[in-house]
Amino acid sequence: MEQVLGKEWEITPAGGATGDAYVAEYDGRKLFLKRNSSPFLAVLSAEGIVPKLVWTKRMENGDVITAQQWLNGRELKPHDMGSEQVASLLRKIHRSQDLAEMLRRLGKTPLLPQAMIEKLERMLQQWRDEPLVTQAFAWLTQQLPSLRCDEFAVCHGDMNHNNWLLSEDGRLYLIDWDGALIADPAIDIGMLLYAYIPKEKWEDWLQFYGLELTHDLHLRMKWYTIVQTLYALVWQKEKQTEKEVQQSLHFLKTVLFST
Repeated sequence: MEQVLGKEWEITPAGGATGDAYVAEYDGRKLFLKRNSSPFLAVLSAEGIVPKLVWTKRMENGDVITAQQWLNGRELKPHDMGSEQVASLLRKIHRSQDLAEMLRRLGKTPLLPQAMIEKLERMLQQWRDEPLVTQAFAWLTQQLPSLRCDEFAVCHGDMNHNNWLLSEDGRLYLIDWDGALIADPAIDIGMLLYAYIPKEKWEDWLQFYGLELTHDLHLRMKWYTIVQTLYALVWQKEKQTEKEVQQSLHFLKTVLFST
């Protein structure tokens, strides 16, 4: 990173799963640097969904370094996720044609339920002795023919409250877009509602977003939430994070047997 900015900058790792993010500081200036971000970042910045992209530089080894404006602020807390501001930003993302067009140009095609369940079946071989997982997969298979989605959108794919950044001036951003996809918006909405919003407040939140809680939407949200939870279980098992595995199993049980 020094060859990009110069030796006068102090560069420290910013954490994160990939280890490719850094914070750079010099003379009162502060930047967030990332190695090999998606070209998608430029459109997200232009739409005000992520902090402003300051510059992009290609290195001699082929790596691309991006620098974004550093914003003082905080991650959202779980209780913040029911706000109208969250619903409005997610609606803006899902309805953006510019975002969808950019992802298509990057080669993304809609992620269909059939493809998700086929991938999941291969991943779950090691879970055959877990009755809850077997039951959840059987439910997904049973409900697959009933899923209907006429409109695909750009989805974030990870509604964790830690990915929402509220700046000091009150602006909300959704960060960490490495898993962006084109899919049924119920992928994002379902996980957010099941994870953070009490059932009796779903209709209010969806009114902020601009949707009615129909039987069809409810089914799609539940279906995708179970799929994502099963994906998470496989990943957590591989990472040997037993506490997270148990939390995900509890969450899976809650969602599967909810009405």
